[in-house]
Amino acid sequence: MSYRKAFVTGVVAVLTAVLTAAPAQARTPADVGITAAHKSPFSCGKTFYANNWSPGHSPSGAIDWQTYGSDAVGGETVRATASGTAQFSTTLSLTGDVGILAYGNYVVITHGDGTRTRYAHLATMVRSPGQSMSVSQGTAIGTVGGTGGDYAPHLHYEQITASGALDTSPTVEGVTVSLGQKKAVTSTNNCGGNPYTPEEVCGSGFGVVDSAALTGGRVYLLYNSGSSDNCVVTLKSTSLGTASATSAFLEPQGSTRTTDSGSYAYYAGPVKRHAPSVCVKWGGSVGASTYTSPFEHCA
Repeated sequence: MSYRKAFVTGVVAVLTAVLTAAPAQARTPADVGITAAHKSPFSCGKTFYANNWSPGHSPSGAIDWQTYGSDAVGGETVRATASGTAQFSTTLSLTGDVGILAYGNYVVITHGDGTRTRYAHLATMVRSPGQSMSVSQGTAIGTVGGTGGDYAPHLHYEQITASGALDTSPTVEGVTVSLGQKKAVTSTNNCGGNPYTPEEVCGSGFGVVDSAALTGGRVYLLYNSGSSDNCVVTLKSTSLGTASATSAFLEPQGSTRTTDSGSYAYYAGPVKRHAPSVCVKWGGSVGASTYTSPFEHCA
């Protein structure tokens, strides 16, 4: 089952031991330009409280994202605030991490500049603990929960500098939330289209060789020259985040057709088949709009 269809719930264990945290420090001027690029970890238009509460919060300077008004934060989709490589974990901190052991299900994203963000107490994650994936800004990584302790649902969020220290005045959506502050922040994350790419869905080694437009999306054919595997994925461009009829199929000549069809929020697929030196028929649909290729791409 593809990771956008059902989030994978990690095994939750509660530990009370505490790591020795690296010293928290305010941002340097170089860090300011880095952290100001982060967006809210929630879907476009969502408003929640960013609470950098003190004293007593561990580690000091982390933000707890909490319910705002009548919009409860529990169960909300959590998104990458900036692009990078996401590492999925549960309970035990990775070597060298800042913070405590009671994170429950959590994700650490390492960004291209060496800074990191952490998203903790997740109810579900899109990958199993121990796995990793490349993410774009806005890629869904899990849902808000309270794992790791007896917590009301909230998202524990940290920004960690390239030197490994916790930024005690993190900035999201251009809003700096300093120690002791609580601010309502509205998300502009994932407002600009589908957060997934065909290469991201099909995986490492695949490149796009063809595509066809649909009303409400586009279907892509990809190929991995190392494994001689083909892959088809249909990405939606409308009704993003809302499940609707979407499909993708792949048929090597002389073989049966493999289809992924259902009600999906972002894409159908990946549909993969091993087809070295064999022509393939491929296609997909979004709603009533469909595409079916002839047998082609035979080399």
